[in-house]
Amino acid sequence: MYLIKKKQVLCPSIFLMDVEAPRVAQYCQPGQFIIVRIDEMGERIPLTICDYDREAGTITIVVQTIGASTKRMMELNEGDSFHDFAGPLGKPSELITDDFETVKNKKILFVAGGLGTAPVYPQVKWLHEHGIAADVIVGAKTKDLVILEEEMSKVAGNLYITTDDGSYGRSGMVTKVIEDLVAEGKQYDLCVAIGPMIMMKFCVLTTKKFNIPTIVSMNPIMVDGTGMCGACRLTVGDETKFACIDGPEFDGYLVNFDEAMGRMRLYKTQEGEALLALQEGKTHHGGCGNCGGDK
Repeated sequence: MYLIKKKQVLCPSIFLMDVEAPRVAQYCQPGQFIIVRIDEMGERIPLTICDYDREAGTITIVVQTIGASTKRMMELNEGDSFHDFAGPLGKPSELITDDFETVKNKKILFVAGGLGTAPVYPQVKWLHEHGIAADVIVGAKTKDLVILEEEMSKVAGNLYITTDDGSYGRSGMVTKVIEDLVAEGKQYDLCVAIGPMIMMKFCVLTTKKFNIPTIVSMNPIMVDGTGMCGACRLTVGDETKFACIDGPEFDGYLVNFDEAMGRMRLYKTQEGEALLALQEGKTHHGGCGNCGGDK
């Protein structure tokens, strides 16, 4: 069992947990993920690692309540435990594994959309700890959905907050901020974009205009996390890859986003059905006269 040492609600639909998992904390690197199960019958949920404390033996995860399993997870509190907490899984960020002198001389821009701020943070923190300052754009729909701003401000070279509705920071999409920064004279050798699929797709379309190589994280399409379910199968260039075992990070220029988003929609339908079943309990599919569940 894996003890929840801390729980913090970041906004109504997003929460943070510190989980006691010493072996995972000892070996994990920025860019990797873990898989949790609430109990023996629980769904396997892949979650990127937001932070880790090797000395304390804890892993920080940030979760958004989307489906039935994440709603159940939000009901857990400090002192409760996860049945399974497996990891680290996936490959670390290339910034961690590449030649350090090469990385040190790069001007790097991170673009984090919504929950994507969580997996961006450990990479920016690692660079900061090694004397490398990276610029960071954090985007959210509204002010209330901006997360980890204080933590990110301590490790980013420059932090730019933007909201779709203009309620906080700059106004507009993260792609507009990329264009504005380049127009202001900023030059970048690499962009790392993590967030919703549609955001990453348009980030890549934007960075292509400025010839900025771009890495994206395909963790949004992961389901099983071991390469067995096939949900995170995607086309990268001329090759078939699986986000969970070959990634989750890939060259954004080569990712077929339209194909990946199509697969993602199929699995969202299943998540929606599971959430309704949880919310409606015994009345689910009973008595509506339309779906056949009452026959």
